[in-house]
Amino acid sequence: MARWLPRSTDLTRFCQKLNRVKTLDDDMMETSFNRCLSTIDLTLLGIGGMVGSGLYVLTGTVAKEIAGPAVIVSFIIAGFASLLAALCYAEFGARVPKTGSAYMFTYVSVGEIWAFLIGWNVLLEYMIGGAAVARAWSGYLDSIFNHKIKNFTETHVGAWQVPFLARYPDFLAAAILLVATAFISFGAKVSSWLNHVFSAISIGVILFILIMGFVLAQPKNWSTQEGGFAPYGLSGIMAGTATCFYAFVGFDVIAASSEEARNPQRAVPRAIAFSLGLATGAYILVSVVLTLMVPWHTLDPDSALADAFYRRGYAWAGFLVAAGSICAMNTVLLSNLFSLPRIVYAMAEDGLFFQVFSRVHPRTQVPVVGIVVFGLLMALLALIFDLEALVQFLSIGTLLAYTFVAASIIVLRFQQQKGDVPAPAAGGRPSPEPHEGPSRGELKEYESFSDKLQLVDRDKSKEQREPGQLKAAFEPYLEFLSDFYPGEVVTVAVVTLMVSAICLCSILVFGNTHLHLPTWSYSLLLVLFSLGFLLSLLLIWAHEQQHSTQTFQIPLVPLSPALSIILNIYLMLKLSYMTWLRFAVWLLLGLLVYFGYGIWHSKENLREPRPQRVSARYVVFPGGSLEERVQAVQPSSQPATGLPDADTDDCKR
Repeated sequence: MARWLPRSTDLTRFCQKLNRVKTLDDDMMETSFNRCLSTIDLTLLGIGGMVGSGLYVLTGTVAKEIAGPAVIVSFIIAGFASLLAALCYAEFGARVPKTGSAYMFTYVSVGEIWAFLIGWNVLLEYMIGGAAVARAWSGYLDSIFNHKIKNFTETHVGAWQVPFLARYPDFLAAAILLVATAFISFGAKVSSWLNHVFSAISIGVILFILIMGFVLAQPKNWSTQEGGFAPYGLSGIMAGTATCFYAFVGFDVIAASSEEARNPQRAVPRAIAFSLGLATGAYILVSVVLTLMVPWHTLDPDSALADAFYRRGYAWAGFLVAAGSICAMNTVLLSNLFSLPRIVYAMAEDGLFFQVFSRVHPRTQVPVVGIVVFGLLMALLALIFDLEALVQFLSIGTLLAYTFVAASIIVLRFQQQKGDVPAPAAGGRPSPEPHEGPSRGELKEYESFSDKLQLVDRDKSKEQREPGQLKAAFEPYLEFLSDFYPGEVVTVAVVTLMVSAICLCSILVFGNTHLHLPTWSYSLLLVLFSLGFLLSLLLIWAHEQQHSTQTFQIPLVPLSPALSIILNIYLMLKLSYMTWLRFAVWLLLGLLVYFGYGIWHSKENLREPRPQRVSARYVVFPGGSLEERVQAVQPSSQPATGLPDADTDDCKR
């Protein structure tokens, strides 16, 4: 029985395979894509991904049913929360200008299996999101014509009463997706130009809404006679924040497009900042004019803006609002279809997904196979499936990606940059990373086959601490941490921080409702997990981090990513249990794909060195100066080999 059990060395090697990170190329600007997108192109892509149908529907829904006029505060808080995640994406997009967005960022810092699962969830998120927007586009256009398209389809094709299927096939939604797929396949420049047209119309309509809205504004609609500014109180504002947060999830299209940016180190951070700022401003100002034009409790949740203008006697303005809504939804469709194939391409290029999706068309320089296949799948979803039950799935995939990107920022910031040589703290072990060209005051390495040993003999007074090492000010108090490799303690602290955040948010969400904890235990658990979170944060902060002036870096690390992590986890736990059940099923399918294909075809798997037979080892003994004494250790069955003449008088056989 025991011989069938895996050995500890096999388990260790298997875990190392799961957590191996991606090796980046020396020249990260080299790509098979066409680097043609400017900062303006990326900014409009981001605006198109964020300012969609939510501006015309979400504002009215949250104002009437959740927060009242205080929806303005909800959008401000949601915009700040999104900013924390957006800054993490901005730093990664500037440092790693490769397509793949959250998948790529997780792969280069956390590990392979985690990156695959993030990419796997993002795939479904984009497919459901694009199909849902297409159905909303179809329904909105159909409502303008008094639902004639729907009635014609139900009469001549028929209606279905099947679970998980739509009541009738939506041919219009499928058609718009197929048309958008055709345009996307023509290349990044064509897609960007089309997005410019729709974004310009949408921005023009928004400006019209704001100007007319402020002209028609009536401050009495915020008075106590109408219920006041915050009729649902603080709880309503926070509930509205959770809903409004999902209005800003489109900015990751900028990170997914970084491999097609001309100057990603500058363009990606600027585009993310500009697009998020403009989108937040648009949501806030539209919420202001909407709740000032008519009393918030009389809003129509389905078409709040058009209905508000109609009730103020400007029915003709409803046509402009309808045009702006359709153009805004078109930009969201383009954003989804633009990002999805590029994430699939990144996974296929790394060997974790089927290689056919890594093919780039030589003329258009886009992953045309991924565009066509996933465009057809998205159209099929929009044609026959009921997407209302699946829309909440979008939230969990997005929030999970945000969480891992924030954790990846902390891990990567406290790692040494490529090519750096670690300098161990006092009493610490030297890092086993190889270093070429030994010179005075540097690490020296002697290598024979697979055995490597290094010797450090340098002036401690001139030692510079590397990223991931304990700060000198904390060394007298945390001297026991000096024995770890640079970055090891930070990695463990990040895991502890995430576990503490999960436990803390679980108590906040379920403590009084599902768990029915008594007050004393509820308070005690809150204090314990809060202390665990804060201590992990302080432990990370006690280590040196990278400081680069070449690319954008998010400020206040590790505080900013940690706040993003705890906020994302809190919002994930607020989702329904059915969403988590569907999420678990999708994860299991992803694990089948990974262990059936990805782990065996991964390019990192091909880079792993093959075991070799060792015939000699060199053991390095420290001498009294910077010179070494080397003792050759030979197998008993072989004669000792000679050494270079410069060292023969110091050697023993």
